[in-house]
Amino acid sequence: MFTGFTPETIDFLWGIRMNNNRDWFLEHKQQYVDTLYEPMKALGKELFEPFLEKPGNILKVSRIYRDARLHHPDPYKESLWLCIRQDVEWWAENPCLFFEIRPEGVSYGFSLWHPRTAAMEDFRRYITAYPQEFLSLIKATEKAVGMPITAQCYKRPKQAENPELEPYFAWKAQIGCVREEAPGPGIFGPELKTKVGDFFEKLTPLYEYFNRFKV
Repeated sequence: MFTGFTPETIDFLWGIRMNNNRDWFLEHKQQYVDTLYEPMKALGKELFEPFLEKPGNILKVSRIYRDARLHHPDPYKESLWLCIRQDVEWWAENPCLFFEIRPEGVSYGFSLWHPRTAAMEDFRRYITAYPQEFLSLIKATEKAVGMPITAQCYKRPKQAENPELEPYFAWKAQIGCVREEAPGPGIFGPELKTKVGDFFEKLTPLYEYFNRFKV
């Protein structure tokens, strides 16, 4: 059961940022397990429950250890994350719902970080054919979450026959709707799961919509 993160969680993350070495980590490993890793696993398990019945969805929870094959100078990460996505080769090319905690606080929401060019071409063809479905989805989602869906855009946007679609034809990458919160009462305690779960629920139609485009 997710009982929440604590100020000690943030203390550990600041500690690993300032002391990214094996000796410091081993001295504080139990703090990592108790205040960060185990709560993250519990949070992921509970957030994933609504997605169990839908085929293809998986839950991924990161660990603090960096992949040695990357030859990064620091052996440990400075954040921990979880994501709900389809079982695909590379997460960044596909939509996901994610939660991340780092020294500065937490971020969570929808992300499609680096979609394939062919997938975005398929996306543009689809919204051209069914514009109202897409425009209604965007409007309903932004109203539900109270914030815009943003994206990195082409400097020279693709041309759209429908003027209402022009802003979305410009989308290139980093499509997302992400909420951020600094350390404080809002991110400590079990109520965080309810808040993140509600946000995920409102973003699920967007997540499922973009899962159509996997060229």
